[in-house]
Order: sequence, then structure tokens, then C-alpha cells
Amino acid sequence: MVRIFKSKGFHKLARKEKIGDEDLIRAIQEVENGLFDADLGGQVYKKRLAREGQGKRGGYRTIILFKKGDKAFFAYGFPKNEKANITDQEEEGFKELAKILLKLSDEQLQKLINDGQYYEIVEEVEDDEKI
Repeated sequence: MVRIFKSKGFHKLARKEKIGDEDLIRAIQEVENGLFDADLGGQVYKKRLAREGQGKRGGYRTIILFKKGDKAFFAYGFPKNEKANITDQEEEGFKELAKILLKLSDEQLQKLINDGQYYEIVEEVEDDEKI
């Protein structure tokens, strides 16, 4: 199971725009299945999210740092109507960030969570799936 995280900034956006953790979990499942808008290289992906009550076209753009079968980080997000795309400089920054975050140990990740820099999304498990 992939561990899913969101940055402090992305967490604020998600709360403000009412983007639920279920939507983020579904987005990562789609990325795992090859459904994303762009592979920017260096384990950085662009993925659209639908706005509540609307489609993906007028929704949000997210930047996800993703290592299949391991970790996913929602690093950045923005409403499509406020920004068309990220800059080349931002893209390079996300690639550098991916190199760092995707190699962190569980202990290092826990420190980032404890410091409030990242939030972990925990999937709810059905009662009959619990061990």
C-alpha cells in the first residue's frame, strides 16, 4: 500500500477548497494505474482533480511526487482558473524535492509530520478488512 502525504501548503488548499482525502486517495490510485495528465520526469506527475459538482476541466491541478508501491506526496496544487501551469523553474524544484522526499525513512517522515510540514492521509479500512 502506498503511503500518501500532503504538504502543509497543499493541506491548506485542500481544506479551503473542500478537497477530501477520499479524492486524494482516488487520485493516487489513478496515478498508480497510469491515469495522470503528465509525467514531468524525475517521479513528478501532474494530475487534475475535479471541483466539487463540476468536472476536472475547471478543477484543480496538482503536482504529485510519486514512487510506485511506496510513497506519494501532494506537493502543490492550484485552481485552473488562477494559474495555467507551473514554470520550468518550479518543475525543476519539484524534481529536486522528489529526490529528497521519496528516499526518506519512516523515522524521517514521522519527524516532518510531527513538525507540521506534512500530513499523512490514512485510508479508512472496512471492519471486515481489519485484522
